[in-house]
Amino acid sequence: MTTLLAFLFVLGVLVFIHELGHFLLARYNGVKVLTFSLGFGPKILKMQRGDTEYCISIIPLGGYVKMAGENPDDPKTGADDEFLSKSKWQRFQILIAGPAMNLLLAVVLLAVVLMQGADVLAYLDRPATVGAVQPASPAEAAGIRPGDVIVKLGTADIRTWEHLDMAVAARPEREVDVVVLRDGREERFKIRPDLTELRTRGNARFEVGTIGVLPDVYPSVQSLQPGSPSESAGFKAGDVILAVGGQRMVFRSMVVEAITKKGGEPVDFLIRRDGIDQTISVTPRMEGDTPRIGMFMLEATRPFTPTPLEAIGMSFQRNWEMSGQILATLRDLVTGEASPKQLMGPVGIAQLSGESAQAGWIALLGLMAGISLNLGLLNLLPIPILDGGHIFIMGIETISRRDFSLQVKEKMLFVGFVLLMTLMVTVIYNDLTRITWIENLMPWR
Repeated sequence: MTTLLAFLFVLGVLVFIHELGHFLLARYNGVKVLTFSLGFGPKILKMQRGDTEYCISIIPLGGYVKMAGENPDDPKTGADDEFLSKSKWQRFQILIAGPAMNLLLAVVLLAVVLMQGADVLAYLDRPATVGAVQPASPAEAAGIRPGDVIVKLGTADIRTWEHLDMAVAARPEREVDVVVLRDGREERFKIRPDLTELRTRGNARFEVGTIGVLPDVYPSVQSLQPGSPSESAGFKAGDVILAVGGQRMVFRSMVVEAITKKGGEPVDFLIRRDGIDQTISVTPRMEGDTPRIGMFMLEATRPFTPTPLEAIGMSFQRNWEMSGQILATLRDLVTGEASPKQLMGPVGIAQLSGESAQAGWIALLGLMAGISLNLGLLNLLPIPILDGGHIFIMGIETISRRDFSLQVKEKMLFVGFVLLMTLMVTVIYNDLTRITWIENLMPWR
């Protein structure tokens, strides 16, 4: 029930804001609005106010604003309040207002999230300097080494670890070029990211790429349990853990895994204290079947507490960067460099909405910001039937100084409808394959 309610809330708000943009600019430009609907299909709730019928329809996967004289085949009265009676500039304002409202909402919601502050992983906004290469990984096979700085993967420019994570995730089992800086020189390799499953807390499954490179960071000791093996061995808070059993450490989960593999046997830690490297050996204490040393560790993080003005500025910058990444991914989907398995539809959004709602309002608002940005950009694409498609057609008419015939527009809209339906089938298929019991019914999977 939480998942359903969260999904309806997320989609309802995003669709309402989108259609509100069309509605407000239509009214501002003197266009009569006949219907303002959340959802499609039969109307389950409706209310008449002036010339406009406000309603909620049974299929909650979108919405629409119907304006007088909006379609070329609508009956024309020649009245000034009809959509097609307005100038192209006025129609452009009405069409772009919906996507613009979604983009604005993304900025506002992300600013609210950023204002809450958090401890964030310190390496995410740093250059993608490789600290370790996992054995038998695509990176090792390609020839990438610790110390390399990854600056390009496929068509994606890599400026930070966050950019690298997104670029790799979108390209599972796609052979791409990777460019690294090594000793001040560019080196080029071919790499094919492995396909791995990423499971969310609600057990939703997503297929993403991975190449087996880790950042140049180390976990550190936060505190020690009194009387624990780690305290007896001589560890101190603030110690940086460089390696365990000769294996380079990056995340605290790697330390836990290395201790678990040793069972109750002594474990050698290479640590750095006050700039000096030293080795400490500790013998775990068995608690049932689990070896423990009584050490609490920290990832390399930094505090993040922007002022409201800083949060707004960062939200604009962040949304601008994400827009570029989204459009680059769409381009790579067309060229085949990115995998269509990355696309998500209503079922996937519902799963993430439910999990975000359980995590709290801030997580839910963060998810809404990302979806709103995607929705705004999607609607600006020059695909007939979408807002961007209508703007594109109107732009061609303006340049050519003549309007297309009704038959030509109908053919263009039909092509747009086919493209949109193809996209919908793809994302719904992806959604269904992420549900284990449904995938088990697919013999070809």
